[in-house]
Amino acid sequence: MGRTWCNVSNLLMGSTWCPMTNLVSMENVLFLFVASFSLLISSFGIHAGAQVIGINYGTLGDNLPSPAQVVDLLKSRNINLVRLFDPNPTILPALQNSGISAVVGVFNDDLPRLASDPAFAATWVQANVVPYINAGTSFRYITAGNEVIPGDLAGFVLPAMQNLDAALAAANLHIPVSTVVHNVILGVSFPPSESAFNDECSAIMAGIAGFLKSKNTPLLVNIYPYYGYASDPENVRLDYALFTASDAVVVDGPLNYYNLFDAALDGIYAALEKAGYPDLSVVVSETGWPSGGGPDWTTADNAMTYNNNAVKHVTSGNGTPRRPGTAIETYFFALFNEDLKPDGIERNWGLYYPDMTEVYHVDLP
Repeated sequence: MGRTWCNVSNLLMGSTWCPMTNLVSMENVLFLFVASFSLLISSFGIHAGAQVIGINYGTLGDNLPSPAQVVDLLKSRNINLVRLFDPNPTILPALQNSGISAVVGVFNDDLPRLASDPAFAATWVQANVVPYINAGTSFRYITAGNEVIPGDLAGFVLPAMQNLDAALAAANLHIPVSTVVHNVILGVSFPPSESAFNDECSAIMAGIAGFLKSKNTPLLVNIYPYYGYASDPENVRLDYALFTASDAVVVDGPLNYYNLFDAALDGIYAALEKAGYPDLSVVVSETGWPSGGGPDWTTADNAMTYNNNAVKHVTSGNGTPRRPGTAIETYFFALFNEDLKPDGIERNWGLYYPDMTEVYHVDLP
């Protein structure tokens, strides 16, 4: 993370038969069916009562706790979803049989080869997925590309996703493959209903959306109201960014927007609809608020307000004005403050200090 949304200020302006004689054998059949179905569901990292709250686990720090300690911390907070930016060979073993499912990214630099070489995709799966899943690590999604659309790597994303999906299927693994994008893919972005992919991204995003729809897999999107406010604090209301507005700040036809998070997410939904995919689901792969290192609004109090309100909102089942009635699977950024990142706000997104004490408290379900 650590990007600037080029058109967020416009988007966010506030001015998901049996005979009795065969009873015993049928019981066995039913047992095997249930066991097989449970295994299939487990391979997706989905289970009854699963949370929609996850967290991004970055490793750009020289003083971070061990992965085993981190897993204990996550379990103590009932967090059962975690996002990793790469197939970290020390973290993945620590997640074995933990009840925590991982979103695992590929290195962006690997996209060209993953896109052009199915054998390399097969090797990637055999090296980075098979050993861990056989040992009890659960994978929720694999993501090919983190915020590379638009850009020089954008054209490699879809073929990399396709090759990874084929490699997983060949290994008899049912793990969804997606990619991670952010708001810069939008050209028109205000009001939310008018949002559309920009010219550079539209063909690429239509292809990716088509693939995801065919696999019933969500698109992962990073949503940062912080940047919307920071890009234009004169015109974007802070309460709109922090989920604390009591009135509708943006009125878009019959839809009323009380928070910037919904406006940004509905902009993505509207763009997908215009591309021909009105029912494609979206996962929020990153959201959060920095607690320091920046302007006056970059405070622990604001970070606590934003994240607590975001937790309540995404778990409420209310959805967004455009997609009401669903909880929103959301991964908060981030687990720790990481001291090897550039100085400033980049070092201050963590819910925890490296010693695992809270920067501020977030009430998790």
